[in-house]
Amino acid sequence: MPDATFDPNKVTIHPGVKLGRGVVIHDFCVIGLPPRGASPGERETIIGDGAVIRPFTTIYGGVTIGRNFQTGQGASIREGNVIGDDSSVGTLVILEVGNRIGNHVRIHGGSGLEHTTVGDHVIIGPNVFFVSDPHPACPRYTECVLGPTIGRYTRIGGSVVVNPGVTIGENCLIGSGAVVTRDIPPNTVAAGSPARERLRIEQLKCFKGLYPRAYAWDPPELFDPALFPPNGE
Repeated sequence: MPDATFDPNKVTIHPGVKLGRGVVIHDFCVIGLPPRGASPGERETIIGDGAVIRPFTTIYGGVTIGRNFQTGQGASIREGNVIGDDSSVGTLVILEVGNRIGNHVRIHGGSGLEHTTVGDHVIIGPNVFFVSDPHPACPRYTECVLGPTIGRYTRIGGSVVVNPGVTIGENCLIGSGAVVTRDIPPNTVAAGSPARERLRIEQLKCFKGLYPRAYAWDPPELFDPALFPPNGE
């Protein structure tokens, strides 16, 4: 475990864990915990360079995490999760089994995901839940639609619920408290319960006048160039 920093008397590292350079693990964490039915070390856990794992976090065996990952306190990351580079999960986030999380993703505290695919540069607000089972307790739910898919550069406000099998396209904004029950097309602002399309994201104004429009800082290929000439007029 090259250059990893942790107190072996206060951190539990199970067999089968590979830690990158400069990883810092705070006290009272458990890394590589065998999932139910697995023996110690049976499922490899990889945490990339520069990660910071804060107190009371549990990462199960069978997780792969990229560079510069960070957690808040008390995060739980179950087996079968794959997380890209430069991403973070906040305090008390629960990543149940089977998530695929991209690069530069930020998941704020109290959120829960299962069998969910999240693209690059996504921001997920606090207490957002991604539901994976359309008929809870179905014994064959893993053969069903499973969790939602979230396109890159999408932002999801606090306390949103996204239903199983829903796809939210890239570069969307989902208003706080929305319940997303159907697919949302790319470049859309959606809000409400159930969530409905309100306007195109290109129509959002920067009410402080700091930018010609909201999200003007994002890569231009996300937007229709005909709508936004180079001079911003």
